[in-house]
Amino acid sequence: MERESVAAAVRARRVDPSGIDDVFDLAEALLADDSLDHAFARLDRRLLAFLAVAVELAPDDGRLALDRVLEGWPGIAPDAPGREDAALRLDALDERLLVLTDDEGGNGRGMLVQREVADRLRARIHDDLPDAAALAAPPPPGLVRGDDVDQGLVSRLAAERAFRTIAALAEIVAAVSLEPARELVRGGIALPDAKRLAAAAGIELDELPALMDLASRSGLLTRDTGYWLETPRGEAWLEAETPDRWRLLATAWRDRLPDELLALIADRSPIGGPAALIDEARWFYPAGGAWLDNRARVVSAEADVLGLTVSGVPVPAGRAVVSGDIGHAVAATVALLPGHVAQVYVQHDLSIVAPGPLAPPLDARLRVLADVEARELASSYRVSAASVNRALAAGETAETLLEFLRGISLTGVPQPLEYLVTETATRYGRVRVGSLGPGEMPARSYVRSDDDGLIGTIAVDQSLQSLGLVRTGPHRLTSRFGADVVFWALSDARYPVAAEDETGEIVVLRRHRVARVAEQSPARDLVAELVARVFDGADDHSTEQAWLSRRLETAARDRSAVTVSVRMPGGDVVDFVLEPTSVANGRMRARDRATDIERTLPISAIAGVSDAPAE
Repeated sequence: MERESVAAAVRARRVDPSGIDDVFDLAEALLADDSLDHAFARLDRRLLAFLAVAVELAPDDGRLALDRVLEGWPGIAPDAPGREDAALRLDALDERLLVLTDDEGGNGRGMLVQREVADRLRARIHDDLPDAAALAAPPPPGLVRGDDVDQGLVSRLAAERAFRTIAALAEIVAAVSLEPARELVRGGIALPDAKRLAAAAGIELDELPALMDLASRSGLLTRDTGYWLETPRGEAWLEAETPDRWRLLATAWRDRLPDELLALIADRSPIGGPAALIDEARWFYPAGGAWLDNRARVVSAEADVLGLTVSGVPVPAGRAVVSGDIGHAVAATVALLPGHVAQVYVQHDLSIVAPGPLAPPLDARLRVLADVEARELASSYRVSAASVNRALAAGETAETLLEFLRGISLTGVPQPLEYLVTETATRYGRVRVGSLGPGEMPARSYVRSDDDGLIGTIAVDQSLQSLGLVRTGPHRLTSRFGADVVFWALSDARYPVAAEDETGEIVVLRRHRVARVAEQSPARDLVAELVARVFDGADDHSTEQAWLSRRLETAARDRSAVTVSVRMPGGDVVDFVLEPTSVANGRMRARDRATDIERTLPISAIAGVSDAPAE
């Protein structure tokens, strides 16, 4: 076989390259029971049926012609495949190194079913797999579902579900970007963080794990050093328009589909709910086992969440995603999503109402100024002194905030809101936080204010007790924590705090935290290295000698007799029936069954090894 074919087979069979030094190590790895079970698990029913029939018909040496399989098929199982289909199945099995094909000259295509493959499949058929006849049987009635539903209705419902998912994910990613969520050692998110994220997304607590997993699998969030963090992809996703957000999620979903499920969904039936898809997967992949069940369950559940199905009923967008036509899928979904709005209603009670989903850039800036109160198609926000202070800390000014509101408001800027913004801006910076130098260790930061009453309130505020604030002057406190930690704690406690540098100038601190992936050198291709070792380290002579040694080592390990053909000094070849006891340093020690004496032979003098005749 060519190197590329061997490499493809090793990857498909997921053989561990470590510990494999030559072609014999590779053969042992490929023929091990767990490796064969892995290969069987990824064969669809057609291929398993062909292999099972070939195993039934193969003689002791495992060699048979393709025509023999087709001729003998009706005696074992119904519905023999056509010659072209059978040849395709043979090629697929050959690519996985489960059979070896050869050309029998004028007798047509042939194959070799190796003994280990045949033995393992027979053992599985007698244990947990159907026999050849059952494997070759047609699908039972009702397994493949039809399309007898109102596609317009399910498409609208799917689009609504997609919109809710996108909105909830956006809230979760935004919340994690501001404050990472702690991952427990035993798994799962710490309860305070879970409640915070669920509240931010407007979902029930038990809905959060599935959405966190979806965000992780889509590359929006990642776990790093015990915390969930936003990724650069998540940061870009938050700034994208809704169609592009859905495109990324749908594309990531399809890219995660195992080839087996992708073929099943695309070729056999529409996308189904967890139970329906699992039933199909179990039938079409009889050896799939738990891994296929679990993947089918996750894939189907996510399809519903992303609006590709509704309770297992497929929608056109979902089928387009499966077929790879993402552009058509996006167009079909976006046509049913509510359009973005660019203006809001600003009210006297300091609330802001968006009559529809805001464009992401507008929504992101509005969130700096106001807190989200309701997350529906018509979202609402509320401005407070604390939220204005947050915007000022992010670099806004009273002028930029009022200009922004005037630009998006359909009702102008009510006087109470204008007063709140200007008054808060006037008070902003009455409390300052800065960093201390090494000479003042262990203190690392300070809090100062000319307002004695305000600094006194901060010093006794129980919500700030964890900062360990120490009074070091009439207008000054110090903390062992860094200035950024102290600043955000005071900001969250709604104090008019500003960060300053060593010269007293106000600086902007960015709370947004993104997981940065360090640049890494390209990963080693262990499979390519394995194939190179196997091919480059072998020549005809060394391969023959290695094969003989392995054959003799196996006989010694099994304490079995073999016929050893030995080249004699005169050039003759003489056969001995020997029971090998050890093989080392290029020599074999064995007991001669005919004379009952021990012989020592150099491997180089051995011309061949075969099974011993039955006694």
